[in-house]
Amino acid sequence: MTERNVLGGELEPCGTDPVTGFYRDGCCSTGPEDLGSHTICAVVTAEFLEHQRGIGNDLSTPHPEYRFPGLVPGDRWCVTALNWARAYNDGVAAPVVLAASHEAVLRLIPLEALQHHAVDVPEDPSSLDG
Repeated sequence: MTERNVLGGELEPCGTDPVTGFYRDGCCSTGPEDLGSHTICAVVTAEFLEHQRGIGNDLSTPHPEYRFPGLVPGDRWCVTALNWARAYNDGVAAPVVLAASHEAVLRLIPLEALQHHAVDVPEDPSSLDG
């Protein structure tokens, strides 16, 4: 069975440089092992990364033992629904790639909130630095 995105279509890959996803397959796929629901394909910004560090979710520091390279602004990454929602509520939500965000996130976050932050990755991700 094909996994679906929040728009009802086939789930598209989120990112392979760095390779993201709970299963490190480039997709925001989820399953029973994914207790955090890593289902939102976000394009991380400096503001989002700083917010995440502030809530105890450091996404910038590399952890090779978990195949985690550390993120920089412009990277696409499957973030947890709860932590994205915390950033959203604090006014610093990261942009979202809807076609690459898993439909399971809709159990926690309304589609309208995701659509409000929907983006395509810009040609020049340096615009996300600040």
